[in-house]
Amino acid sequence: MFFSPKSAKKLLTLTRIDPTNPLASYSKHAFELDGYEWPSVEHYYQAMKFDDTLYAEQIRQALHPADATKLGKSKKHEKRNDWDRVKVTVMTRGTYIKCRTYPEIAQMLLDTGEIEIADVTQYDYFWGSGRDMRGNNAFGKMLMEIRDKLREEMAQQT
Repeated sequence: MFFSPKSAKKLLTLTRIDPTNPLASYSKHAFELDGYEWPSVEHYYQAMKFDDTLYAEQIRQALHPADATKLGKSKKHEKRNDWDRVKVTVMTRGTYIKCRTYPEIAQMLLDTGEIEIADVTQYDYFWGSGRDMRGNNAFGKMLMEIRDKLREEMAQQT
């Protein structure tokens, strides 16, 4: 009776592997970047792991984002040396270009306001929050950063 209830923190949860969610990296929203058309952000992200251009092209042509992911996890091909340093930049770049290509997706992201976004992929503790919400949530943080950038760009236009 002397305690006030904690205010509920608003949280938008998603998973980057949901092809039906336009904000997910698996959503099939093609975009052009670096002279190629990418079927999804996931295709772009997975292909950028490798310096082998023939293998990257095989990933780009994968039928589904899950197939691109499987190819991107191959142990037969060596990842680029700087991958751990650049992977967030690569994912951010692909997602940002997708938002700029599809204004309705950018608006969907802007419409989230100030709500925190969390990728609730259970076993991914880097991109996701993990099953215990203790993960890095790099994908959710990246979406919030893109949202801020889109908001800044809108403010500059007015």
